[in-house]
Amino acid sequence: MSNLCVAAFAVLRQIEPIIILEELGSTFFDTALLMVVRDRCANASYRGRSREDSQQKAITDFYMTYNLIIRLAPILPSLLLARLSDRGWRRTPIVVPLSGYLLSRLALLLVVICSLPLELMFGAAVLFGLCGGYSTFWSGVMTLVSLRSTAADRSKVMMRVELLYGLAGLVGSLVSGHLFQLYSSSLGRGTILLSVSTLLHLICLIFAILLLQVKQISCEEPEENCHLLSSTPRNSPVVEVATGINKTNLALLFAAAFLYDFAVGGAIEILGSFVLKAPLSWTAAQVGYGNAAGCFIFLTSFLGVIVFRRCVSDETLILIGMVSFASGIYCMAFVKTTFMFYWARSFNLFALIPMPTIRSLLSQQVPASSCGMTLTLLQLTLKLAGLAYIPAFTKIYQNTLDWFPGLVFILSSFVTVLGMIPISIVGCRTARRQRYERI
Repeated sequence: MSNLCVAAFAVLRQIEPIIILEELGSTFFDTALLMVVRDRCANASYRGRSREDSQQKAITDFYMTYNLIIRLAPILPSLLLARLSDRGWRRTPIVVPLSGYLLSRLALLLVVICSLPLELMFGAAVLFGLCGGYSTFWSGVMTLVSLRSTAADRSKVMMRVELLYGLAGLVGSLVSGHLFQLYSSSLGRGTILLSVSTLLHLICLIFAILLLQVKQISCEEPEENCHLLSSTPRNSPVVEVATGINKTNLALLFAAAFLYDFAVGGAIEILGSFVLKAPLSWTAAQVGYGNAAGCFIFLTSFLGVIVFRRCVSDETLILIGMVSFASGIYCMAFVKTTFMFYWARSFNLFALIPMPTIRSLLSQQVPASSCGMTLTLLQLTLKLAGLAYIPAFTKIYQNTLDWFPGLVFILSSFVTVLGMIPISIVGCRTARRQRYERI
């Protein structure tokens, strides 16, 4: 029994329990927010638009403003927290954002219970952003994962973390729609779901403050010369300490990440509203099942990494994931039934491979002392992508509602194909340098 207690305590000191609980709470929150926004926008009216189109415009306008705030507010806090992380305060980029998560969940709970204006969530988004937001939290998580893994295993370890994140989202999505429908008539719909979400984030924060352990793999070289890539493992770019960082490869990887996030983020930004309108007209439970289908992709992407990394390079892995997403989201443009939705989603089996693999390649090309800042800069680059795709995709969707609402998904597919170009260049450059090394 004592051995079991010691083992359980050791598990609780890892980052994985925090990731699982945070994603469960966030999944509950996302479903609740979407359904609350739909209910509040049910009576929206715009001149020259039908009732359904008016509701869609009101929903997308809310999410456009809300998501822009979430991406703008954390920019300076993210840099500050990343600097603290690289100076040894590795838990700070995790603890501070979790405080913001907790406060934003409490805000939506108050909106539902006290019937407060929905616009209060804009203030909650500002507070959430000033605490660092998702970008700081996830870069902090990936920094801890990078420091405790070897370069040869890093892409697999990062994908395993993504798998846990996705499985937690899968469970949360399956349950969230049903929990939303459980409510007290005196408090309003979603109170139970939001209460559970708030409790989960409170537990996360306690774990991060009191239990989280920071580990770092030992390295025989001095830190200033100790790169996260200490050798030249198979399928990894060759980085020579003497010659410094390959800035061209870094720029290409950042460009690929920007384009891919632009495509994926733009499509997912609209997908939530798309399934609420005719002909799909999903309920809260169906929204949960749809989110679960998206989270299931974490599992298939992880299996894809395990299988494909034995015979292909990291750059090829990224291309496989991009092709998977591009084909699936293209089919989504023509979805008319729920069955067709899941059929289109089935093409996205490996769509989550690119981003963790790009993070792995980036972390292998910088010193350990710069890993936190590099991954944070990547997250800020993705925020810039969000500042571009949120208004662009929202306005395109609103203006094509009458004749072809799926046009945004075709645009997303096209941008994904563009993102394959810089990754292909990185692959060619890496293969050439590896041939030189062998010679």
